[in-house]
Amino acid sequence: MRKEQHHKGWNEIKTNDSWALFKIMGEFVNGFEKMSLIGPCVSIFGSARTKENDKYYQLAIEIAKSIAEAGYGVITGGGPGIMEAGNRGAHLAGGTSVGLNIDLPFEQHDNPYIDSDKSLDFDYFFVRKVMFVKYSQGFVVMPGGFGTLDELFEAITLIQTNKIEKFPIILVGTTFWEGLIDWVKNTMLTQGNISPKDLDLIQLVDTKEEVVNIIDSFYKGHLHSPNF
Repeated sequence: MRKEQHHKGWNEIKTNDSWALFKIMGEFVNGFEKMSLIGPCVSIFGSARTKENDKYYQLAIEIAKSIAEAGYGVITGGGPGIMEAGNRGAHLAGGTSVGLNIDLPFEQHDNPYIDSDKSLDFDYFFVRKVMFVKYSQGFVVMPGGFGTLDELFEAITLIQTNKIEKFPIILVGTTFWEGLIDWVKNTMLTQGNISPKDLDLIQLVDTKEEVVNIIDSFYKGHLHSPNF
C-alpha cells in the first residue's frame, strides 16, 4: 500500500511539473515581447535593504541619471533600496525606467519610479535573470547581498564561457568590493581556478563619470543588440 501511495504522489509531482512549463513559457514570452521593444539599457543591481540616506543610494541615483542622459534605459529588479534609487535616477532624468519584479515573501515591493508600461512581474528567478542578461548593455553592480552576487557571477560565467557576448560589468564602491576582488586574485587566481584574463571581465570604480565612460567607450566599437 505504501509503495502504491509513493508512486501516486510521484506521478502527481511529475504532472504538476509538466503543467508548470506553460507558466514558465508564458513568463518568457511576455518578457521577450516587452523587453525587445525597449531599446538599449543598463542594469543596476544592489541591496534592497539600502536606505535613502545611504551614500550608495544617493550614488545610484546619480549614476542612473547619467546613464539615462547618455541615452540608455535603466533596468532594475523593481524593488526598494538600490533598485529604487536606480529607477528614481532614470525617472528624474526623463529616461526609460524598467522594473523586473519578483514575488518574494519579504523585501520586495514595486517602487514608484518604474514606467507604468515597463513594470514586469516574475515568479521565477531564472526567467527574470534571462531578461537581465539578454537585454542589458552593461551591469552596474552596487553593494548588495547574495542576490547581487548571484547576478554578478552569472554574468561573469556566461561571458567567460562564451555563452553570451561580452558587455561591461562595473562594480561600484572600492571599499565594499576590494575584499572580494583581493580574494579572487589571491586565492582563485593563485590556485589556478581562473585565468588572468578573466579579471578583465570586471572593472572597479567609485564615480558616476567612470561608469558612463566605461559604457560609452565599450560601445564605440560595438553595436547595441540583445546579448544572445
